[in-house]
Amino acid sequence: MRLAGDVIRDFELLPLVRAGDSLATSKIMILSPHPDDESLGCGGLIAACCAAGTPPIVVMLTDGAASHPESFDYPPDSLTALRQQEALAAVQILGLPPENLVFLGYPDAALPVNGLDFAEAVGRMAAIAAAQACQIIIGPWAQDPHADHMAGASMAQTLAAQLGLPLWSYPVWGWLIPSETSLPMGETNGFRLDISEFLPTKQAAIAAHRSQYGGLITDAPHGFSLPPSLLAIAARSYEVFIHE
Repeated sequence: MRLAGDVIRDFELLPLVRAGDSLATSKIMILSPHPDDESLGCGGLIAACCAAGTPPIVVMLTDGAASHPESFDYPPDSLTALRQQEALAAVQILGLPPENLVFLGYPDAALPVNGLDFAEAVGRMAAIAAAQACQIIIGPWAQDPHADHMAGASMAQTLAAQLGLPLWSYPVWGWLIPSETSLPMGETNGFRLDISEFLPTKQAAIAAHRSQYGGLITDAPHGFSLPPSLLAIAARSYEVFIHE
């Protein structure tokens, strides 16, 4: 066990790697728990891969329809469609061809953690990864304090094991874990990807997820809005990738 504050400090001290010397030159499959996690956690990597001529496959695991419960203007079907449109706009800003974006459509806040639905999701992704000759799997960090991120991490682990591929993880909400929280972790292995040349593009992609900023959907009293603390982390000139 380790304290989250120590783990986060480790993240901030990992070796800094140029995009051209990193995962960006490999064919990657990226698992994103919700539409916007791909830009928040991996936007720079996606842009670097596309610039290198190796656009990744990005898989949206859930439909994102739980972000604004009780909205009359955007009931679940409308919100699902809106978040798909936002995701398409975001990844195209990053340079990703729309055919490289896959929507699995599992319910937001209810991504399966086992059973037939879990196996089906992994099977669908395995078929795509094999067809696209993916070399690396990238998934959410298993310690991210969100059920869909943890389920997505399990999917990434299972997928990588089935295909015999290396697995890397990226934190999103994990950056905000209280420092005194105990985490079931040992030594931190990984790197910081220098995304300085792609940072403006990443910021534009994050901004494309307009529904998550709190100003577009105003009739949901319990609606989600991206916190400034997380947006500040996403504005850094590097992204962190942890080796599993």
